[in-house]
Amino acid sequence: MTIGEAARQSGVKVTTIRFYEERGLLKAPPRSDGGQRLYSAREVARLRFIRHARDLGFGMEAIADLLELAAHPEAPCADADRLARERLADVRGKIAALRALEGELERMVTACEGGTAADCAVIDSLADHAHCRADHDRSALAAG
Repeated sequence: MTIGEAARQSGVKVTTIRFYEERGLLKAPPRSDGGQRLYSAREVARLRFIRHARDLGFGMEAIADLLELAAHPEAPCADADRLARERLADVRGKIAALRALEGELERMVTACEGGTAADCAVIDSLADHAHCRADHDRSALAAG
């Protein structure tokens, strides 16, 4: 099948398929006499695997490791378990960071009495981090 059909069946954009080929997650497929890439059902299944792993937030290196493991069904799954546990820990860290952020925003909104900007708790908190009660560093959300 063509790259467009592989994209449709896998839910992965054509440009992303090419990116995965460049990164080595997907082997460059054979080409037709006209130069079109030709994909098999096996490559489409691999694309679905990659897409699902990306949806769950796995990084490219982890996905490459998982694909390698999947290619060896007799291998123990300890590495897959470790990668999933690491991803779970990342997600839990982000949830904790989001809860801290939620708490601080809720505190700011609750403290705001609708007066003027000169007496606004939101403005005061944004102007001086010392007014905040919790650590709400957004960099924790970007990690992983």
